[in-house]
Amino acid sequence: MELLEAISARHSVRAYKETPLSKETVAILKEKIDVFNRDGNLHIQLVMNEPKAFQGTMAKYGKFRGVTNYIVMAGKKSDDLDERVGCYGEHLVLLAQTLGLNTCWVGLSYSKVPGTYVLADSEKIACYIAIGYGETQGRPHKIKKPEQVSNACDLTPRWFRKGVEAALLAPTAVNQQKFHFEYVGALGGGKHKVVASRKFSIIGYTQLDLGIAKCHFEIGAGKDLFEWA
Repeated sequence: MELLEAISARHSVRAYKETPLSKETVAILKEKIDVFNRDGNLHIQLVMNEPKAFQGTMAKYGKFRGVTNYIVMAGKKSDDLDERVGCYGEHLVLLAQTLGLNTCWVGLSYSKVPGTYVLADSEKIACYIAIGYGETQGRPHKIKKPEQVSNACDLTPRWFRKGVEAALLAPTAVNQQKFHFEYVGALGGGKHKVVASRKFSIIGYTQLDLGIAKCHFEIGAGKDLFEWA
């Protein structure tokens, strides 16, 4: 499965089977986690066979069931931590989809279980990602039109619209899609420029959502065709 296929196929899943992750799958996930920790200056950690984090009241309210594997998305406290977590975390989510796994971003519906992760004093947890073999493949949700979240039109490049369309398939908190992409052209003969921004939301998580959406945009548009302005 290619990444664009994974973007279309992947939906949030909250109920999981008891099927354990294979050694080969775990090895691939851990290898990528090591790469993303280094490249993104993060402290992502894979926790397996641990059911307590998703047995609390909030998890039941969130309709989570059978979650025993999850990814702790953490890093050094900084203004852009949530965006980096969103970007690199979504790359892990899409990788999981190509491996036949299912996932769900989790902002509140989990409990922090002592001894399941390690943090330095300067680090914090941004969120969790539930991962495993889902009871279903999830279902798609209603999304906005490209013109509602960008300046895509007949005058913008085709790759820009494809990037926006991929971003619209990105998971966001309660499907709020509070992001915006603006094509600003190629100034001075250089690379095409794109501005990504987030809108206000009383729910929050817009910086995390923006990181996830930017990940999708880069895959849909082609990362080599532009640069972020």
